[in-house]
Amino acid sequence: MIGGHDLGGKHGLGPINPEPESEEPLFHAEWERRIFALTLATGMLGQWNIDESRHARERQHPVDYLKQSYFENWLVGLEKLLDEKHLLERANQQQNQQENLRIPDAVGAEKILASGGPTLMPDTALARFGIGAKVTVPKRQGSGHTRVPAYVQGASGEIVDHYGTHVFPDANARGDRRGEHLYSVRFDGESLWGNESQGQSVFIDLWEPYLEATAI
Repeated sequence: MIGGHDLGGKHGLGPINPEPESEEPLFHAEWERRIFALTLATGMLGQWNIDESRHARERQHPVDYLKQSYFENWLVGLEKLLDEKHLLERANQQQNQQENLRIPDAVGAEKILASGGPTLMPDTALARFGIGAKVTVPKRQGSGHTRVPAYVQGASGEIVDHYGTHVFPDANARGDRRGEHLYSVRFDGESLWGNESQGQSVFIDLWEPYLEATAI
């Protein structure tokens, strides 16, 4: 899935020129490793979900978001969540230190990391689209969290797979854990980036509320 944070293809930002994966280090500096560890450790306290965490990083001025590095944005999000959930205040109040907090030991932390956060949910409604359906991603501007890449808004594609019902990130970021049908949608590169991408295809996983039937 091409996530909402990807910049390649977004107007005005130019192409991505990544380091070859075989040559890129996991972390470029020790402080990045520490921010990664802090984010995982505090996430295990059970006070927010992954979409709340992503949205916390996004809720800053766009100039700051683009100017900072990947893990600098992680730190901004973590600081925001610690403040909004009053975790630092609660940690200083001994009587409330354990209240509503999941504090795993090393074995428990390993189990959490190994199991991840399953997103598959029971189907409560019929899927609106079938394999081969032509769909369009409408242009929408909102202040909430979304997993729709900006460069795909307004483009049309074809449903090539249906994964069932999964947790809908836009709602989950607000603490509303509900499911929506999730699809794999194929877009012609030409429809996204013009003639220079002719003959190429991009596959993006998109939830049902992101899609509309293409008008014939």
